[in-house]
Amino acid sequence: IGMTDFLLRLLINVLFVIGIIHFLYYRRSRRADYYFTFAIISLSTFMIVALLGTVKLKTGFALGLFAIFSIIRYRTESMPVREMTYLFAIIAISVVNALAGDAVGWIGLIAINVIFVVAISLAELTRKMKHLACKYVKYDRIDLIVPARRAELIADLEKRLGITVRRVD
Repeated sequence: IGMTDFLLRLLINVLFVIGIIHFLYYRRSRRADYYFTFAIISLSTFMIVALLGTVKLKTGFALGLFAIFSIIRYRTESMPVREMTYLFAIIAISVVNALAGDAVGWIGLIAINVIFVVAISLAELTRKMKHLACKYVKYDRIDLIVPARRAELIADLEKRLGITVRRVD
């Protein structure tokens, strides 16, 4: 892979990934912490796969590398399903952009990226349930964490957080 080819693939990857993160994910969720995470993981995945793509790898090793990246979990908090799905898509796009250029050509590579964008857009538009923002809270009123006092728990959370609480798990 030549430097020009590498930089063009990187540019395609960055444009499509930032487009997905900003226009599809962030506009709906407003989670800046995942914006940063998705962008850096995409760049890291692209760089590693593109650079390792120049070395002859066995398919099993390549799939193992992909699996490792796709199951990343942070110890500080578990990642919600929607965010894990976006993370998986971002990683998949980065791997495809790093490896598929020669096999499909530039038009094919752009078409694959457009297919990802369209699929994610359709999934976002056709979701049956309205998206609710998820907030993890360390809660100190243990006496309210019982089914009989659920209404008090919700009222206390709304007062402290300054938001309307729709659901508590």
